[in-house]
Amino acid sequence: MLRLTNTVQPYAWGSTSAIPQLLGVEPDGSPQAELWIGAHPSAPSDAEGVPLDERIAADPEDLLGGRGERLGFLLKVLAAAAPLSLQAHPDRETAARRFAEEEAAGVAHDAPHRLYKDAEHKPELLYALEPFAAMAGFRAPAAAAELLAGLQLQELPPDCADLLEALLAELRGADEEQALRAATRRLLTAPAEAVSPLVEAVATACEDVDDLSARCVVDLAGHHPGDPGVLVSTLLNQVRLQPGEALYLPAGNVHAYLEGTGVELMASSDNVLRGGLTPKHVDVDELLRVLDFRVLPPPLLAPRRVSADEQVFAPADVDDFALTVLRVRPGAATTWTAALPRTLLCLDGSVRVASARGELVLERGQSAFAAAAEHPLTVTGDGRLAAAAPREG
Repeated sequence: MLRLTNTVQPYAWGSTSAIPQLLGVEPDGSPQAELWIGAHPSAPSDAEGVPLDERIAADPEDLLGGRGERLGFLLKVLAAAAPLSLQAHPDRETAARRFAEEEAAGVAHDAPHRLYKDAEHKPELLYALEPFAAMAGFRAPAAAAELLAGLQLQELPPDCADLLEALLAELRGADEEQALRAATRRLLTAPAEAVSPLVEAVATACEDVDDLSARCVVDLAGHHPGDPGVLVSTLLNQVRLQPGEALYLPAGNVHAYLEGTGVELMASSDNVLRGGLTPKHVDVDELLRVLDFRVLPPPLLAPRRVSADEQVFAPADVDDFALTVLRVRPGAATTWTAALPRTLLCLDGSVRVASARGELVLERGQSAFAAAAEHPLTVTGDGRLAAAAPREG
């Protein structure tokens, strides 16, 4: 097993305290948004002096157990103190095709307008470590129309009033998917001089409404005044996770994390298509091409309970990853026999992970990589462990 040292990404929306608290270090006052644990080439973990992606490239059979030549998943700790961008991720076919097109066109990988950083899809799940707020997936358009039509709005300029009237007409259409597609396009392509005052008027009126969507509008408008993504939020499900709950975001699911700390697990990709709530590049046409406009319930992911102390969060539609959360109790031992590459993160307490090749003790915030070839692994101690691996079966 290899002990890992990981990169912290200082994105502006990050919490200044949550990740330092997990790692047992003093906060320095700067935002610390994501802790990356894995072999993604943008920020591979240091595996005892050698980047993990280089170790895997040198011996993929031993480390990955015949599962290709790259680690197919990326484990993160995500700590949001402010909303992330409105975004979605492509499916594998789209990512491969569009990446090849941008490569052929010579678009630099670090160009601000580059959309596809790699050829992989990026489904992801998030397991809440504390109460966590997000918006994810489209809800019934009639619900958004009811909220917007019921607001006591100040008098609007003619172009704003026309925009609202057209938006409500679209949301009341008989075909829900078409209604959501048309409304999303209208909001994200409307002239700023029409949409920005409407955003502000809706946000002001929402201050007097006791509703999760209305409160989300107020909060988003405070962070991103005039941004059309504020109004798109009225089209989306509001999701509130309690600690220990999880959500899953497949390709095409429009979403934004709002606040909280969680363990995030995804296919190892950095492909993000943004639609608003960000100063970064937005490509509305590309986003609309990948979005799933079906009306769906909040995308909660129920675990499979292996035992009273072990649960596995495994999306059924992808085999790139599954997340195991294990409560490790004194005097008990858990053994994992499947020869899978695993990244391990101690969430609480102290756990000991042993294989035929040796053992490591992981304290809160510490992490390791276990090669496929060194299984079985036996876990003992007193604490809580998160383990990422490809989905079995």
